[in-house]
Amino acid sequence: MTATLWQTLHLAREAFTSTLIDVAPIAAVLIVFQVLVLREKIPNLGRVLIGVFYVVVGLSLFLVGLEEALFPLGKSMAKQLTDPEFLAGVGASTASLTWTDYHWIYLFAFAIGFATTIAEPSLIAVAIKARDVSGGTLGATGLRVAVAIGVALSLTVGAFRIVTGTPLYLYMIAGYIVVIIQTMYAPRTIVPLAYDSGGVTTSTVTVPLVAALGLGLASTIPGRSPLLDGFGLIALASLFPMITVMGYAQISHWRTSRQSRSKHITPPVPRESTE
Repeated sequence: MTATLWQTLHLAREAFTSTLIDVAPIAAVLIVFQVLVLREKIPNLGRVLIGVFYVVVGLSLFLVGLEEALFPLGKSMAKQLTDPEFLAGVGASTASLTWTDYHWIYLFAFAIGFATTIAEPSLIAVAIKARDVSGGTLGATGLRVAVAIGVALSLTVGAFRIVTGTPLYLYMIAGYIVVIIQTMYAPRTIVPLAYDSGGVTTSTVTVPLVAALGLGLASTIPGRSPLLDGFGLIALASLFPMITVMGYAQISHWRTSRQSRSKHITPPVPRESTE
């Protein structure tokens, strides 16, 4: 076996061990409540144990995939997209670049944010439940697109923040001011769902790619710190979907109200000719 394969197997073993340790407290709590509080036998114990084993193996492989593929890929993409010769031509230097020259970074951030959010399993589940509970009033596809646009915009703004080096708190303060104002005027039925939509975006598919993008950009753009500038994209990714989902609901409510008013307007009766 090659050294790379041995290294991957070693990483997989460490990931399996750490995941087993992390999952153990959860399993212990469930067993204690089932046996000591509920005083009932665990139903289908064999299937439960097999399922727990699958969970541990799946999480372990997922962690290995992050280390071996997603994080290196994000860093590699960020390095290529921030190359001065790629952005401004042969002979260009980093010192000659301005924030407007990084347009490919902004486009890539928007595209990767939209694509990963559309594929997010937790968002799909929430969108389906919202559609069922609302009786079809809230479309699952419309909700997913609204959230995906929010994440895409957040990554674009986050990439701009890393390129320019501006403080994260300015974006967070401005964003939450918008959220508070929208909360006052958005339909009451959509507000809790909008807040939850910000949370479900930071899940299995989105977080690794977002983190890889932020750390990759901060590592390749001169003058940026991976610790100070590389993180924060996930916070923005949970903020902007609140804005877009409430905006989606406000636009839908406005259109519905407008159509309702147009139906109740009685057309004028033409006057009879006196001739």
